[in-house]
Amino acid sequence: MTPEAVLSWFRGKRVLITGGAGMLGSTIALKLVEAGARVKVLDAMLATYGGNLFNLEPVRDQIQFLQADLRSPEAVLSAVEGAEVVFNLAAQVSYIDSNRDLITDLDINCKAQINLLEAAQKAGARPKIVFASSRFVYGKIEYNPVDEKHPFNCLSIYGIHKLVAEKYHKFFTLQHGIPTVSLRIANPYGPRQQMKHSKYGIVNWFIRSALEGKPLTVYGEGLQARDYVYVEDVAWAFLYAAWSDRTGGECYNVGSGTGTPFQEMAHRVAELVPGTRVIHTEWNLENQLVETGNYVTDISKIRRDTGWGPHVSIGEGVARTLDFYRRNRELYWKSDSPLAEVQP
Repeated sequence: MTPEAVLSWFRGKRVLITGGAGMLGSTIALKLVEAGARVKVLDAMLATYGGNLFNLEPVRDQIQFLQADLRSPEAVLSAVEGAEVVFNLAAQVSYIDSNRDLITDLDINCKAQINLLEAAQKAGARPKIVFASSRFVYGKIEYNPVDEKHPFNCLSIYGIHKLVAEKYHKFFTLQHGIPTVSLRIANPYGPRQQMKHSKYGIVNWFIRSALEGKPLTVYGEGLQARDYVYVEDVAWAFLYAAWSDRTGGECYNVGSGTGTPFQEMAHRVAELVPGTRVIHTEWNLENQLVETGNYVTDISKIRRDTGWGPHVSIGEGVARTLDFYRRNRELYWKSDSPLAEVQP
C-alpha cells in the first residue's frame, strides 16, 4: 500500500493523539491534517517533557487542542468521545528518571493508560488504539536482530511499565473488543524533539552539543550498535498500523533495521558541524547498569503485516534534524541547561 493510499483512508476520520504536541505526535498530526482527518490533540504540556506548541503551529487552526493530563479520567473520557482512531503516545519517556522516580513512571505509563482504555470502553465507537511502546521491553539483548519473540529482560522500570501497558492494551482487546496494536520503537530522533535535556534522545542531544561548540562524549569505545530511526519513518509506522486490519493486540518492532555503532553516529553529527570533537570517557555506573548491549531491530513482521518500511538513512536523518534546529533552536532549548548526558 502506498503512503498516499494510507493517508486517503484517514480522510474525514476523527483522530485523537495523546502526547500530540511532542516530536512524534506532532509529526503524525501534520500528516493527518494534510490527509483531511479531524484531529484532536491532548497534551499535558509538562515542563520537562516533550510538548511544544510550536510543533503544531502549521496546523493550529485546523486541529482541536486540549491541554489536559492523561492521569485525569474525566479529561480523557471527554477527549476520547467520538474518536475513531487513537494514537496513544503520552508517556514519561526517560528510562533514567523511571529508575529514580518509580511512582511517577507508574502513574503515567501504567495508571494513565488504564484511564485511556477505560474511556475507550465507555465510548460508543470503540476506537482503534495504536500504543507507543519501546525497545526497552527487551532489556538485555540475547541475539540480533531482535524479533518480537525475544525474551523480556527489562533493565529499567520504564521498560517494565511499557511492557505492562502493552498487556493492558491486549487485555482490553480480548475482554472488551477494543482494537489495539502496540509498536516497540527503537531509538527515535529528528525534528521537533525537545532539547532542554539529554534524557529523550542522544542523537538530538549530540546535535545540540555540536551546535553549542561542545564535544560529544562517548562512553567506552562506543562500539555498541543502536538502531536509530527517523521520526518521519516512525510516524508512517503508526499510520500504517492504524490503517491495517490488525486489531488483536499485536505487538510490532519499529526501527530502521540497521545497527549503527554509537561512535559512528557521533562522528556523523560531528562531521556536519565543523570543529566538533568526539571524546571518550569511562562508563558511569548508572548507565552501565542499564546498558542493553547491541540492538538491531528485526522489522520483518510489521513489513509483512502492514507493508510499512523505513526510508530515511541515519546520514540523511541527521542532516535534516541539524538543519531544523539551526533554524529553530531558540524554540527548543536554553543554552544554560545544566543536565548530564545519557546514552540510551
